Amino acid sequence: MSSAEMPASKGNKRHATPQSLNAAVKGICDIMRRSNCAGALQYVPELTWILFLRILDEREAHEAEAAEAVGAEFVPTLGAPYRWQDWAAPGGAKRKALEDGKLGDLFNFLNGELLPHLRKLRDQPGATSRQRVVSELMSGVERTRIDTERNFRDVLDKVDEIRAEAVDTTHVFTLSQVYEGLLLKMGERGNDGGQFFTPREVIRAMIRVIDPQIGETIYDPGCGTGGFLAQSFEHMAGPNNERIQTGEQLETLRQRTFYGREKDNAVYPIALANLVLHGIDEPHIWHGNTLTGQETYGGLFESSPALFDVVMSNPPFGGKEGAGAQTRFAYRTGATQVLFLQHILNSMAPTGRCGLVIDEGVLFRTNERAFVDTKRKLLNECDLWCIVSLPGGVFSAAGAGVKTNLLFFTRGKSTERIWYFDLSDQKTGKKTPFTLEKFADFFRLLPSRGDSERSWTVDIAARRQQAKVDADAIRAQAAKPAAELARLEDELKAAKKAKRSEPELAALKERAGVLAREVNELNGKAQAVEDAAFDLKAVNPNAKSMADTRTPGELLEFIASKGKEVEAALAQLREAAGNSSPNATA
Repeated sequence: MSSAEMPASKGNKRHATPQSLNAAVKGICDIMRRSNCAGALQYVPELTWILFLRILDEREAHEAEAAEAVGAEFVPTLGAPYRWQDWAAPGGAKRKALEDGKLGDLFNFLNGELLPHLRKLRDQPGATSRQRVVSELMSGVERTRIDTERNFRDVLDKVDEIRAEAVDTTHVFTLSQVYEGLLLKMGERGNDGGQFFTPREVIRAMIRVIDPQIGETIYDPGCGTGGFLAQSFEHMAGPNNERIQTGEQLETLRQRTFYGREKDNAVYPIALANLVLHGIDEPHIWHGNTLTGQETYGGLFESSPALFDVVMSNPPFGGKEGAGAQTRFAYRTGATQVLFLQHILNSMAPTGRCGLVIDEGVLFRTNERAFVDTKRKLLNECDLWCIVSLPGGVFSAAGAGVKTNLLFFTRGKSTERIWYFDLSDQKTGKKTPFTLEKFADFFRLLPSRGDSERSWTVDIAARRQQAKVDADAIRAQAAKPAAELARLEDELKAAKKAKRSEPELAALKERAGVLAREVNELNGKAQAVEDAAFDLKAVNPNAKSMADTRTPGELLEFIASKGKEVEAALAQLREAAGNSSPNATA
């Protein structure tokens, strides 16, 4: 059925302003909120699959028209009566039959026939990539969350009005951007979805730095709602696809570019929907645990490359991983973010580029072996050329107040110098969100990596070399007691063999113990000195000092003078109070 033959949308409303389109989506969410979907974590997943089926139907109607115009065959993803135009659109044949039936027929068809059919699409012989995407997107939908058929029909009618041809894109955000707004709601504090959502302004800044190009593969090992992948598509395609020069480039971008992994059962289909709504026909998202390798479904990830040209990610931080994850990595630790960093390093192409959000603890911690060894691997195998220090409130809207940094690095050469940029003093909050404007000075200085009140460069290679020199000097101090300890241990063995007296053996053991502790302390001190070079935290040497430089005597004098001022003011108040008393004489 062509788009001209599709059942007409009730009312044929046209959305000519952002307010009109957002109001339409808000109206749908309002119905859902009164229909057993109180919070965004409930109504966003429900609206996701409904909106997806609506857009899929419209998109395939246009594709069928285009195929017919050139005499090509077109095979739709869904057949009757499972298409939106059949059962959901006002005037659809199946919907009319359900409405003419008895109460409960709509939900019986939906929960007992339609949803099971959609979930099983991936298992049918010769299933297409799009059918597998539909099946995975519906994988967690056992039944609708909406409480009554009347409310459900109200939702269908309002969603049906949101068709691409009814949206004036010259003035209104595209549907993909409206959907991004829904995801933002899910990521707000109190909705418990912030762990899957990275502020889009941060993502856009990172993508602008990395600048992925058509023909490169993009990978996010913890993709959440798919923000990095979706925004990368927008960047690579450009406004109105102006960066796409050929049909082959468009096909590459839509089908062979974007790869990711996501563990959460509820968020995985949201990521798929987000990418499809952005125009990515084949989102290669692996469903399972990235760190343990435990797979839920990998059908969309088939034929994916082993290494990727670009990695963009905001991996989970603060988690604790068990042995199932740790044993798969060279440097074992329970820290989720450190294991993700190792995974990313192992996933980058020989000249691959990475933009990464990481919590500050990874940068400054040198008291755990895995943290140090992972950072050593990073510096040895990649050029960590930039670290941006973000303010603590950037992720607070998502319920996470952890201090974070942006890391930018390229595989293929070791790190010699790191350019730091400090945004940690920027005030952020609900009324003052962290926008791209905050990055203006950063982008101005980025080409030259120049110094300023906010930026500076650290010669990390020289720091590591000096740390090794200092550590080797301490180890040299340990050489003499270590040699003495070795000699004493030989003497102790000989004494035991000669069956010397217990007091003599005890004296030798005590002396050996003293020497062993001395050697261990010196070697430990040397290792700590060497490890300290891997404290990569941004400490701005150019920041204006706010410290009070007055001496104790000056402070006491200041306090005394202020005390005199207070006493004088009190005296004036007492005098004024006395003059205004009823007993006061004229």
